[in-house]
Amino acid sequence: MERRGSDTDVDEQEKPLLHGGHGDKVQRAPVCCSSRYGLALLSSYGFFVVYSLRVNLSVAMVDMLNSTHQASANHSTSVCPADTNPPQPKHNHTASVYNWDSETQGWILGSFFYGYILTQIPGGYLAGRFGPKWLMGFGILGTVVFTLLTPVAADLGASYLIAVRALEGVGEGVTFPAMYTMWAAWAPPLERSRLLTITYIGAQLGTVISLPLSGEICFYLDWTYVFYIFGAVGLVWFVLWIFLVFDSPNTHPRISEQERLYITNSLRHELSTSADHIPWRAIVTSTPLWAIVVAHFSYNWTFYTLLTLLPTYMSDILQFSIQKNGIVSALPYLGCAVFAVLSGQVADYLRETCHYPTVNVRKLFSLIGMVGPAVFLVAAGYTGCNYTLAVTFLTLSSSLGGVSASGFNINHLDIAPSYAGILLGITNTFATIPGMVGPVIARSLTSHNTIPEWKTVFYIAAAINTFGAIFYGLFGRGTVQPWAVHTSYSHGDGS
Repeated sequence: MERRGSDTDVDEQEKPLLHGGHGDKVQRAPVCCSSRYGLALLSSYGFFVVYSLRVNLSVAMVDMLNSTHQASANHSTSVCPADTNPPQPKHNHTASVYNWDSETQGWILGSFFYGYILTQIPGGYLAGRFGPKWLMGFGILGTVVFTLLTPVAADLGASYLIAVRALEGVGEGVTFPAMYTMWAAWAPPLERSRLLTITYIGAQLGTVISLPLSGEICFYLDWTYVFYIFGAVGLVWFVLWIFLVFDSPNTHPRISEQERLYITNSLRHELSTSADHIPWRAIVTSTPLWAIVVAHFSYNWTFYTLLTLLPTYMSDILQFSIQKNGIVSALPYLGCAVFAVLSGQVADYLRETCHYPTVNVRKLFSLIGMVGPAVFLVAAGYTGCNYTLAVTFLTLSSSLGGVSASGFNINHLDIAPSYAGILLGITNTFATIPGMVGPVIARSLTSHNTIPEWKTVFYIAAAINTFGAIFYGLFGRGTVQPWAVHTSYSHGDGS
């Protein structure tokens, strides 16, 4: 491809034996007790908080509704037999319950994304301008504060709750762009897949743990504690983040000199030092970026459809009880987390040891992580009332989706590490749209909750996923684009 991109691929395929500023060779810094892996663990904790606060309302909502409304809503014409002897909740409730109709519930559950989409691109710009540490820290802190205010807002009325959820979305909207900006300064090229997938696993674990745990909290306490407990977990993260994390290796007071040199030297040919100039025209006309946009949009269509409607499918079609529903609904995301971490290890092994070009690795993992889920999602529609097979196929579908974490999901850092936060903001803006419209379309297609209707939903998601994989396979790239580097001196302590 371009000359600079080709040079980058050559650099990538060399052993990670770097030359320091004085001509001496600098070996790879150890992983154990390193600052970069400490950052990976803390950022993973941060995304655990982010996703816990994002999905807990969908479980708490069941307990927030008047029981007569719940009974009518849970009535199903499914051909599958109902779960026998479901556990009965304690219901020592002191919290309020509400008579919200299904339309109001839909607005409440969807309002998060209307705030979330607003701060994607601004988040990338602000992280590059003012540093990602404080932006991410205060973004999550804001989400935590509004989470703690959720019970008060619900008592005031549905419109207040919608506003609070939208504001939570505004806070969470800056997190991914800020984190990508952070990794642009912290992640050596040959460790990107490992470090990014450690960060990503927090998001999956947040879903895996918060779905069943929220159900248990509602079961034994009441729904208000869902927001208080997860809010407290978020406050602990904020304190750790503020004291232990820094914007770059050069501003970290406790990093070893070996690790600092290893990181900065490995990035010396990739990062621009100009924070004032952003090549907007080149960014928005970049074909490799649009390849990521299409892949991200397509993947998220399936992801958000399952995230918001899998509990409904488990309840209305497979007739699982609420408590069992939370546990079974979490299985696909547990598989996704495991596959994401394994894919990061394999991807970096292929690039570093086997010398596979980055673009080939990204395309291979995107293909597996998008076409694989499409196949098993369609297969799930043909399982009928075979609970074991249905759960197995849905779990395999989401699990294989985790492989894409080492595909298009981190390709922003390959093509333009200096502007990774902005690029992530752009792709995540488009990728949020499925969260706003996908479940609405899916719900309109499943008004009678029949298996043929759900087959249609699965077919649509699978077709979109497959199209995204093909498009990315044709137009994706793995090298730093010429417009992303316009200085030749080494990266300083900026963001």
